[in-house]
Amino acid sequence: MKTPLLRTVARRLWRDWIRPLALPVLLITSAKSAIADINFVPSGSMKPTILEGDVVFINKLAYDLRVPFTFSRVAHWAEPKRGDVVVCFSPADGMRLVKRVIGQPGDSVELQNEILYVNGVRQAYAGLPDRATADLAPAERAAAVFARETLLGGRTHAVMALPAQPALRSFGPIRVPAGNYFMMGDNRDNSNDSRFFGCIDRQQIIGEAEAVFVSADPARWLRPRFDRFLTALD
Repeated sequence: MKTPLLRTVARRLWRDWIRPLALPVLLITSAKSAIADINFVPSGSMKPTILEGDVVFINKLAYDLRVPFTFSRVAHWAEPKRGDVVVCFSPADGMRLVKRVIGQPGDSVELQNEILYVNGVRQAYAGLPDRATADLAPAERAAAVFARETLLGGRTHAVMALPAQPALRSFGPIRVPAGNYFMMGDNRDNSNDSRFFGCIDRQQIIGEAEAVFVSADPARWLRPRFDRFLTALD
């Protein structure tokens, strides 16, 4: 008697729940894989641009169109540019990361005492307005040095350094191989990036992080940071 009952329950589950939901779930997951997604950021490696607790919007059509759930490209129309904030996979452990493109294929990248050089050219630095760091804790702001960095090509973004913290402040020059990109975090003294795991293969870049979708402060019981909602990333 148990077997017919189980079969009846299984049929009803398939008819009333699984089959009606299968197509919507497939469509949603396919869209998240190939078109757009969101990514929760748990670390501070991209401060002050992206904070812990930010949820960033990822445009997976920024550079190409991929077959859902694969790295195979159906169409291609652009390449990541210096200054783009991208989502990629670490070659060290496959972890999904949010980093900034610093070097394109063929570029020479060098850091000398926190000063970045691309193709032998010292990048420009200027002061950073206080409003750009307003969401950081006062103690963190006091311990950091902030600047606005302008990369070759004119893209500008905020960076920070932590002088009291041991860090890799000089390296290179490193030549970026063909088909690869050199990534760094905006929090230059607290970022696991291409300085440590090497350049990122183009196939491992899955999209551009274009905006903060929503944000909550993990240090304050996930209190919403409404001023960061729907803000574009520099």
